[in-house]
Amino acid sequence: MMEKITKDVGDIQSRLLDHRPVVQGEIRYFVREFEEKRGFRESRLLENLNRMVAETQEQALPTCTQALQEDLRQVLARLEAANHMTQRIQQRELEAQQSPGLQAHAERHRAEWEEFLKEQGRKKEAVEEEHAKAVGRLSAQYSEMAKGLTRFSHF
Repeated sequence: MMEKITKDVGDIQSRLLDHRPVVQGEIRYFVREFEEKRGFRESRLLENLNRMVAETQEQALPTCTQALQEDLRQVLARLEAANHMTQRIQQRELEAQQSPGLQAHAERHRAEWEEFLKEQGRKKEAVEEEHAKAVGRLSAQYSEMAKGLTRFSHF
């Protein structure tokens, strides 16, 4: 009987003072709950992603592909038009270079331009010369005025 009491006291003491088995049980329960909830959350996330990818493949991808093809057709048509216009311009330039009348006109135009530039240079020189004379006159005038002021400053 004493052994039984000692055993019961030992069991009571281990339950009151040794909490390891209870804590370990709680930890196992917490870990199991956490893993289950986390697993459900991850599976829901993967299902949502899978649904989004399927919707994109079914709806958005065909729409974008069709719009891209239409836009590419328009861009190709515009590029062809621009290429055709460039070819026409090159053809006209080639014809202009080969035409003697147009060459004479271009030569005459160059000569007129050179004469114009020379005339502008002469006018520029004349204006600069007139400006220099005006600056000289004004300098002389202000010098005379300064001398006049010095005569009156003695008073």
